[in-house]
Amino acid sequence: MDKIPLTRAGFDKLDAELKHLKSVERPAIIRAIAEAREHGDLSENAEYHSAKEKQSFIEGRVKELEGVISLADVIDPAKLSGTIKFGATVELVDEDTDEEKTYQIVGEYEADIENGKLNMKSPLSRALIGKDEGDSVEVRTPGGVRSYEILSITYK
Repeated sequence: MDKIPLTRAGFDKLDAELKHLKSVERPAIIRAIAEAREHGDLSENAEYHSAKEKQSFIEGRVKELEGVISLADVIDPAKLSGTIKFGATVELVDEDTDEEKTYQIVGEYEADIENGKLNMKSPLSRALIGKDEGDSVEVRTPGGVRSYEILSITYK
């Protein structure tokens, strides 16, 4: 199996979610199922079916997180330098609108575009990887082709 690259912060966030699911959510849903069973006929018991559905979701997420964590390759971006690669924090300017954006290139399990965490498999990341400060890149997006200039690259 392939290793899954994660930053330390991304690994810690997934690990904390796993611990929360196991220590808080799982026991709570077990209590909810037991309580719903006490209400009698399970075939028409909406609380029971809802609790079982939530239990299924929790167990699926626990298995997913355990799999990701077992394959995690934790990379410390502070030890990296040079051209853009995994872990880089990149400041870009859109050459059409002059809008500046900052993204950190991370693994798919920690990607969060709203918080500036860009999936390394995204079209923008793929266009940026291997480039240096001052380079321009063109990216095909659903909204058309966009051009960006790389203002700075940092590893923190």
